[in-house]
Amino acid sequence: MIDAQGLQMTQNTQAPGVYKRNPPIAGEAEAIEAAKNGDAEAFSKLYALHKRRVYTLCLRMLGNVSEAEDMTQEAFLHLFRKIGSFRGESAFSTWLHRLTVNLVLMHLRKKGLSLVSLEETINPSEEEAPKRDFGSRDLQLTGSVDRVALERAVASLPPGYRMVFVLHDVEGFEHNEIATMLECSTGNSKSQLHKARLKLRELLRHPDQSAQPAGIDEVAV
Repeated sequence: MIDAQGLQMTQNTQAPGVYKRNPPIAGEAEAIEAAKNGDAEAFSKLYALHKRRVYTLCLRMLGNVSEAEDMTQEAFLHLFRKIGSFRGESAFSTWLHRLTVNLVLMHLRKKGLSLVSLEETINPSEEEAPKRDFGSRDLQLTGSVDRVALERAVASLPPGYRMVFVLHDVEGFEHNEIATMLECSTGNSKSQLHKARLKLRELLRHPDQSAQPAGIDEVAV
């Protein structure tokens, strides 16, 4: 069980992502340097260390197990070609996640899918606008929330809501970064996130409304 406040479903946009973790990993730095020099065994170690979280990220963004598996493989193929450009200016996991996010977004654009709802406006109505309670607790989500139940609820969100929620509350991107990635306005990103959180509250209150896509248990990390 996890505390709902720890899920970062508040209006505090300065907090880190929901599941974002960047602890030092034993042997990772050495493996990165060796992989840069063409050491296949070292690259295999990096794959073993990060494949689960990369797959989880792909599944959260795509909501499709088969596509998530394909994009995970694509992400590591891209990593193999680009690892020499890693300079250590951020945690390796953060750098790898950003690489993965960009690949998934390119994949969705190639499919011709809209990444955000066209119905969202730059200036949402007063009733729908995010409440300006910066840093306050989200009282409607206070208490304990089962992580698997949360994952099911996130998977049930409409694609546009899910994308912004994952990028902001899970991966920790700021709204201006999301707006650039999704080619939308900052206001649109904020509105999508607000509506995603409202929808999540509804789904968590009524878990029978949340679909359970194949492989969801694998996401509960």
